[in-house]
Amino acid sequence: MFRLPLFAHAQVAREPYSQQSSAKTSRLRGATVTESVCPYCAVGCGQLIYTKGGKIIDIEGNPDSPINEGTLCPKGANAFQLAVNPHRVTEVLYRAPHSSAWETRPLDWAMNRIAQLTKEARDADFTVRNEQGQSINSVRSIGTLGGATIDNEENYLIKKLFGGGLGVVSIENQARI
Repeated sequence: MFRLPLFAHAQVAREPYSQQSSAKTSRLRGATVTESVCPYCAVGCGQLIYTKGGKIIDIEGNPDSPINEGTLCPKGANAFQLAVNPHRVTEVLYRAPHSSAWETRPLDWAMNRIAQLTKEARDADFTVRNEQGQSINSVRSIGTLGGATIDNEENYLIKKLFGGGLGVVSIENQARI
């Protein structure tokens, strides 16, 4: 008569986990997932950003991205540390002309200051017509350089703002350099 080995009769657990381990869940469970693009280079790898309570808890490669299929380079894989680094500057630092000291300023102040200086530079150099009398409506003393990870929609808006809105001629993007 054929007999099974002794251990075959005993009830064996499906996985070698304790009850305590089996009760644990992923820290990503219940998190909000936002698709994004890695901020580092011109490749534009897809990332998934996980948040809970308005705080980033993880960033990883997006497996649905046709560019990187979930993989990330060492820089992209460390994007989480970039976002949550305790040494990251989170306030606007301003150094007045000819000063050696930095001052902390509110973001609204900085945005208004940038707008004011841009308007002053534009007004000082705005050219309506060239020497032949042709309408050119341009500014040649301001330029913009966009990052390669900016998507097409953002690049379109930058082009419209700087070119059509402000008359800036020198508009470039890192992807073409």
